[in-house]
Amino acid sequence: MTNSKKLARVAGVGAAATVAFGLFSTGAANADTFVALPGGSITKTLSDGTVVTVNLVGESANINPSLGSTPAHRNAWVSGSAQVEVSGGEDIGGKIYPGYVVGCQVNISGGGVEGAAFGGYNWDDDVPLLGGETGGNLSLGPGQATSFYILDIEKPDDYGSEDHSTNNTFEGNTGSVTWADSTIGLTGCGGYAQARAFVRVKVETDNVQSVVTLWGQPFSIG
Repeated sequence: MTNSKKLARVAGVGAAATVAFGLFSTGAANADTFVALPGGSITKTLSDGTVVTVNLVGESANINPSLGSTPAHRNAWVSGSAQVEVSGGEDIGGKIYPGYVVGCQVNISGGGVEGAAFGGYNWDDDVPLLGGETGGNLSLGPGQATSFYILDIEKPDDYGSEDHSTNNTFEGNTGSVTWADSTIGLTGCGGYAQARAFVRVKVETDNVQSVVTLWGQPFSIG
């Protein structure tokens, strides 16, 4: 004779397993994707012999492709560290401007970009301008790209009023900036989207003023 209580217990276990599997499947579909990025390094000798080396290390992105549960929403948390060394002079110092370029259906792997660029980015010179926006909440349509700076440092100006800076100023021959889980929030982009880190370093000596820009590797944000 079949034990009906035993069958009921087995059926109950099967139902619980089915529910658990369904939850795991949903989570996997919306799981964040961690991307370890290679960073980069560049060395430039200025006209007066000053040597500037810029390194991007510890770069990564944690990507959630479905912010807002629609294909037009993407979210990423980016981290990295910019490190600068200056040699050939004494206590030169400089300014470090870290940031990101974000494009919607635009190839941002090179200096030239097809499509509209805005937000303080100069594609012709391949150098982010100081007029770039701060903050990573962006709205882009197909063929558009923009840049923004990671830093938004609040400090008083020469007159004591509130001022905001997009750079970290260093004195001496070394300087660095580290950021962790800075947000890139993208809306309005129905196609593929990419982002790319940059580090812009401004160095001024007694004889020359120059800008060195290091590019990170482009990565997909969905």
